[in-house]
Amino acid sequence: MSIHPGNLTGAPRRGLKGTTRAPKQSRRKKQGKLDPDYLADVRRLPCVICDAFGFQQKTRTEAHHTFCGRFGQDKTPDRQAIPLCNGHHEGDMETGKIAIHLDKALWVDTYGPDTDFIAITQDAVARLRGET
Repeated sequence: MSIHPGNLTGAPRRGLKGTTRAPKQSRRKKQGKLDPDYLADVRRLPCVICDAFGFQQKTRTEAHHTFCGRFGQDKTPDRQAIPLCNGHHEGDMETGKIAIHLDKALWVDTYGPDTDFIAITQDAVARLRGET
């Protein structure tokens, strides 16, 4: 029993959750979608678009969480991320390329859906880790 303001009897509070509960995990973490080691390996790979279409990569590789064909706010699992240079990802440091976050429709028309590059990326990460 504890005494709280407005509760002079010391009776337990009713209808309130206790404060000893562990904080809730995010939905992504609970569903096993977080994998920071995998994302680190993705960032070690060359840009999948530069590699496939013969562009010169001039900026560091970033991990892009694919979103083509998705209709929700949740990010895809980390193991579905693909490596993109800044020019093909956000386009704020390298402006001469089509950036998916600036013009998704043009990016998809030019290179195809970003989800088409998931398997290529997963194979490359497996090779990087010596798993194949």
